[in-house]
Amino acid sequence: MGLLRRLFGPRRVRGIAADTIEFALEAAADTHPNEYMGMLRGEPASEFGIEGGGYVITDVLVIPATESSPTSATVRSNLIPNDNHTLGSIHSHPNGVLRPSDEDLQTFGQGVVHVIMGAPYDDGDWRAFDRQGEPTELEVLDVALDDPGDFFDFTEADL
Repeated sequence: MGLLRRLFGPRRVRGIAADTIEFALEAAADTHPNEYMGMLRGEPASEFGIEGGGYVITDVLVIPATESSPTSATVRSNLIPNDNHTLGSIHSHPNGVLRPSDEDLQTFGQGVVHVIMGAPYDDGDWRAFDRQGEPTELEVLDVALDDPGDFFDFTEADL
């Protein structure tokens, strides 16, 4: 029962890393006037010294073959990872409207939290929603993330 609950049960999201929301806002601005779309992934809150369980959103995963236009972004659902680190979605509304459209609500069934960012993509230009499309609080957490800068820093001896 414990394993099934961890894999398929509701997951609590404690917040989003400040660097992660900053990255997403910058990516949305770079993609403008087209919509930006990604999946939210996280790590257990305990890895950041946060007690009480749950996850911290640490990454935005861009799914291959995502199609984007000024009015929509479409992800191939069969390419979305199906594990307990995938927590929801994040996408932009180039028109700046920070509420889910009817099309958004149809995709909110998967995941715990869904973030919508709006132009001009400044610090406060985003809102979080639950899977029913109701506004929800998502705390921005000042946590230290692993530096991906050394991801490609290896030699042939490391292989």
